[in-house]
Amino acid sequence: MNKMKKTLLSNCLRGAQVLGLSLGLAMSLSACRTPEAGALSGDPLPLLDAPPAADVAPGYSTEDLDWQDGARQRAVPARLYWPAQTAQTKQTNRHAAGVPLIVFSHGIGGSRRGYSYLGAYWAAQGYATLHVQHVGSDRALWLGNPFGLVGRLQDAAKETEALSRVADMRFALDQLLKGPHGAQIDAERVIAAGHSYGANTVMLLSGAQVQRQGVVMDQLRDPRFKAAIIISAPPFYGETERTAEILKPITIPTLHITSTEDVIVIPGYHSDARDRIAVFNATGSAAKSLVVFEGGSHSMFTDRAGTGGVALNPLVKTATKEVALAFLSQVFDGQSEPLQQWSERHKAIVNQTQMAAAAFQPFSVVRPSGSQLATGLGMLPSRSEIQQASSTEQ
Repeated sequence: MNKMKKTLLSNCLRGAQVLGLSLGLAMSLSACRTPEAGALSGDPLPLLDAPPAADVAPGYSTEDLDWQDGARQRAVPARLYWPAQTAQTKQTNRHAAGVPLIVFSHGIGGSRRGYSYLGAYWAAQGYATLHVQHVGSDRALWLGNPFGLVGRLQDAAKETEALSRVADMRFALDQLLKGPHGAQIDAERVIAAGHSYGANTVMLLSGAQVQRQGVVMDQLRDPRFKAAIIISAPPFYGETERTAEILKPITIPTLHITSTEDVIVIPGYHSDARDRIAVFNATGSAAKSLVVFEGGSHSMFTDRAGTGGVALNPLVKTATKEVALAFLSQVFDGQSEPLQQWSERHKAIVNQTQMAAAAFQPFSVVRPSGSQLATGLGMLPSRSEIQQASSTEQ
């Protein structure tokens, strides 16, 4: 593996252009086919955090964990949302083994503080949630000298970081299971979840297989994860022609969430909801479901308020956090009612045409149908997105 990694990581991203002293008038990456061009990377958008969640709230508590992976000389910060006894008891009546666990991977530019609406809700409902921070592609990208931002973003998109994110998730799970909460966690109900770049990380942990020099990197899969929640998953950039081959080995139950306006647009590159649906189609899970909201935006699934529509944003957040647990209830308890009730409750914001086209139903199985996929590239944010991130980051 060491030899293969050295071969993998020999080239850097190319094509970023900066005109004069401007940070982004033409900050785009040219089509780059080397593995270093982010073939395993995802979202270029800045993902902003909400203010830190309260240390104690009804139904759950939070704990910030500052781990250090000595073998990799890499910090792995995390935030744990832990269910209160009442919520824990509610969920574990049927499962004497313990508390279910969701391990969450943020998108590029995020942190352990992000996606707090998910962690808080899931913990209040009895699911421990561990939000892992990936130091090579976290909120530090938006800090420091603005003229170094291009280089920082290039580094975050490298395949080295994509592989490190997978290792972060595995290490964080190791540490939690070895810690004081470990004996309380149900090892048969451990779930991987992530948004955008984090969704790519989750797919690799779930069994997605990429090849380098004819060798399948199948050691990235972690069999401890029994299901996956995949939000706004971009294709594997530079390898979209192999999407079906890469994702077919994923066999655990998967829930895919997107919206009709889940769009990434930067100079020279466009990726929209069709890419997310193509990922769903290609995933080999025998048990999988797709949710497509009407309207919205790519960053609507983060803690950011207003993006995707001031009225729609909170509705989608509520529907997203609820559908995840309804899906897991189907997976682990065989209960179809929660998903059916969810569908009726949130039908006003679901795109019925897209759902019908995907034959959505609990555990719908949609086979790859030869849909056209756009060629993927490594990407950087536009100037306006960088300015927004620097002015509103907590």
